[in-house]
Amino acid sequence: MAMHRIRIDFDAIVVGSGITGGWAAKELTQRGLHTLVLEAGRPIDPERDAVEHVPPWDMPFRGLGDRAAIESRQPVQRHSLSFDELSRRFWTDDVDNPYTTPVDKPFHWFRARQVGGKSIIWGRHVYRWSDLDFEANLRDGIAVDWPIRYADLSPWYDYVERFIGVSGRAEGLAQLPDGQFQPPMAMNCVEEYVRDRVQERFGRERVLTSGRLANLTEPLNGRAACHYCGPCQRGCVTRSYFSSVNATLPAAAKTGRLTLRPYSIVERLQHDDANGRVTGVRVVDARTKAVIEYRARVVFLCASALETARLLMHSKIANSSGQVGRNIMDHIKHTGVTGEIAGWTDRHVIGVRPGALFVPRFRNVGATRAPFLRGYSFLSAARRSEWSDRIFERGVGTDFKRRLSTLGPWTMSFRGYGECLPRQENRCTLDPVRVDAWGIPVLHIEAEWSSNEHALHRDMAATAAELLEAAGATNIHQQTTPSIMGDANHEMGSARMGRDPKTSVLDAFNRAHDVPNLYVTDGACMTSSGWQNPSLTYMALTARACDHAAGAMKRDEI
Repeated sequence: MAMHRIRIDFDAIVVGSGITGGWAAKELTQRGLHTLVLEAGRPIDPERDAVEHVPPWDMPFRGLGDRAAIESRQPVQRHSLSFDELSRRFWTDDVDNPYTTPVDKPFHWFRARQVGGKSIIWGRHVYRWSDLDFEANLRDGIAVDWPIRYADLSPWYDYVERFIGVSGRAEGLAQLPDGQFQPPMAMNCVEEYVRDRVQERFGRERVLTSGRLANLTEPLNGRAACHYCGPCQRGCVTRSYFSSVNATLPAAAKTGRLTLRPYSIVERLQHDDANGRVTGVRVVDARTKAVIEYRARVVFLCASALETARLLMHSKIANSSGQVGRNIMDHIKHTGVTGEIAGWTDRHVIGVRPGALFVPRFRNVGATRAPFLRGYSFLSAARRSEWSDRIFERGVGTDFKRRLSTLGPWTMSFRGYGECLPRQENRCTLDPVRVDAWGIPVLHIEAEWSSNEHALHRDMAATAAELLEAAGATNIHQQTTPSIMGDANHEMGSARMGRDPKTSVLDAFNRAHDVPNLYVTDGACMTSSGWQNPSLTYMALTARACDHAAGAMKRDEI
């Protein structure tokens, strides 16, 4: 590496510019702190880089992508649900950014190195946790207890939801607390029918509701309401969905106290062993490989769950508990159940709703106990098959054109996402040999599903079929092969929160037990995985941690 040391001081350094990094930037700058945000990848400008309106016939490979190039440079990233010919530009190059796994334990690590991180390509489903989740480890005798409860996070959920804009429907369910909602996105005619049939059969035990989405249905803070074009994973020129580049980073920039530096790969944290504090970070310029050092009073790690673990291990700090890199979790999925719903052949959908419907957890909620721990949710939607479902069919001439232009029957699908238990043996370590394109040791990830996740997955398939049967669906097809770990893109847990420094990495405010001026607020901090999409909880934890850090700095505790 070329050496070029420059010491530049800031009040705070934030590593990563994704969902949590953007929130840390906004909160810290608005509290008066001159903040440096370091991003490993390139800058992103929605007006320049969003390509959601490009139709497939204007794409060089008609939406399928250059398969040879994708296989050679992005063999892991291509497995993501959000990966396509145009969105691939937002995903990491696997050749420059490798990692290793055992042959018999594959793990899909999806990464996005750019300003905004994966907030540009995330699924945007945002759900609150309840004490059913925060008390789960204690109740089940699993891992360690969360050091917080719902009451600690509830006002921060409110705060985050009001800023990002969440469209959704209040349902009054104890396991899924209601929030600050804009009007929900509408169900189509078949979805309303299935919702009513499910309610007739199961009452309030199983509820099909609108997805709670970080997509606007009303304008907010200069961002326009969603116009239902569909492919959100390709960016959003109207800034209608929440991302760092659409909302939090612009808010931070308005303060005049933000310095955003792209192409900045944080190699390690600098640490003063004498006082037990981090003093700053050592950065490698992604393009020139020059090394720069920055100093600050406080550092926030928002690099993603596994990148943060990698950074802590390479820096050899904050790990007196031995828990850094352990307890990796994801959500088990690939339980797809689809069935045909007769009727409504005179109806079709105009526009593309950017998110699915939602069935909240119903297993292990009341007194009845299932033969496994925790629970799961379903994403759901109804649609009619169209020409894009037949792109690999052979044919020519008028009859073929007629087949392609004729809509098929309505189908309804349910896709399950199940909770993963934290287990110490699911872990990552630094590979002793392999390095990335910048000479930094890569991760070796060794994680797999337990028998509990497999039992939960089998139950998802059975209950999804029951939902379709309640709606009178026919030709029901099931997909029952579990996902590869990592496929849900919800990896978390590698530097967990807890009450005891001997068994956890972070305290109740996401501050490292060992390093009082170091905060971790990305997915690494999670003590359990919950059954919900985790991003709203990450954001609420980040806002709360920033409030704590700013207060500690005012009191000269940091």
